[in-house]
Amino acid sequence: MEKIITYFKGVKAEWGKITWPDRNQVFAQTVIVILVVFAFTVITFGLDIIFKGMIQVFCEAMKHIGLMH
Repeated sequence: MEKIITYFKGVKAEWGKITWPDRNQVFAQTVIVILVVFAFTVITFGLDIIFKGMIQVFCEAMKHIGLMH
């Protein structure tokens, strides 16, 4: 039990040393994260459309030469 009390006293002491970001910094970093996620979403969507088109062209070519039904 003594180790647990010592542990939480240490946690309390370290908690006071934390420097929290201010509101503007949190807002700016949140906006950056949202923009990066949006950009990767658009890129992934674009790649999906490109690969889907390539697969359709490939399948049509295979049907045309009689390798697919």
